[in-house]
Amino acid sequence: MTAKIISGKEVAQQIREELKKEVAEMKEKHGVVPGLVTILVGEDPASISYVTAKQKTSHELDFHSIQDNQPPDVSEEALLQLIDKYNNDPQIHGILVQLPLPKHIDEKKVLNAIDPDKDVDGFHPVNVGRLMIGGDEAKFLPCTPAGIQELIVRAGFETSGAEVVVVGRSNIVGKPIANIMLQKAAGANATVTIVHTRTKDMAAHCKRADILVVAAGVPDLVKPEWIKPGSCVIDVGVNRVGEKISEKTGKKIAILKGDVNFEAAKEIAGAITPVPGGVGPMTITMLMKNTVKAAKFANNIQ
Repeated sequence: MTAKIISGKEVAQQIREELKKEVAEMKEKHGVVPGLVTILVGEDPASISYVTAKQKTSHELDFHSIQDNQPPDVSEEALLQLIDKYNNDPQIHGILVQLPLPKHIDEKKVLNAIDPDKDVDGFHPVNVGRLMIGGDEAKFLPCTPAGIQELIVRAGFETSGAEVVVVGRSNIVGKPIANIMLQKAAGANATVTIVHTRTKDMAAHCKRADILVVAAGVPDLVKPEWIKPGSCVIDVGVNRVGEKISEKTGKKIAILKGDVNFEAAKEIAGAITPVPGGVGPMTITMLMKNTVKAAKFANNIQ
């Protein structure tokens, strides 16, 4: 039987519709509008594209949105002062500094300067610690891992007691999704194993997985014989493997592949995310969800 395809686009749209209602209610009952600032340093085309997409979504949700563009030669001190300004702006609930930053700026110093209660990316050390503690302490989950959890839950997979195997140990996806899934909470309560490049017999671990999250950045790393029949496979990998001509525009576009051999895996798994169109669309949506949460925290809205 062919696996159910978990569409990140569809789930992201569902969540955005929920957020629209939430934002409208906050505005009507409390006079509060979620505020998000995205700070872009320089003119990297990929960064411009990402920031534009984030701003577009925040406008669609009727946020108070600011796009703050800084020149590539802005000093580290000036950038830190800018962040401090937004830390103290009551209309701004979420601050996002688009990475990468120019080499003369210490990224860690900049990210650590963001008020943890406005760190809607969820990567400030304070928020990483809050996630480890779990429960009410966890304010903001990192956006991609939070999106992965939503996809698993909304696909109808039981997580309590499930064997979850995470392929990859990055700070952006691997470690946080492992922590999220083992929390004593709804949509979690799983038994979690992380495998990586030093793991002996990675295939044996993957074969045990009721839920397999693959975030290694290696095209077709996970072979179909590694997949447990009927399992849920979340492919986080986005690997450029070539170019093709778009039928719509006639322009060259990248050919993208995941970390899982999709065509073979979909004949074994119970559900699987495609690449593109799976995890990707969830990241910006979860950023918006974190911004709404930040606005609620700041204004003591339940």
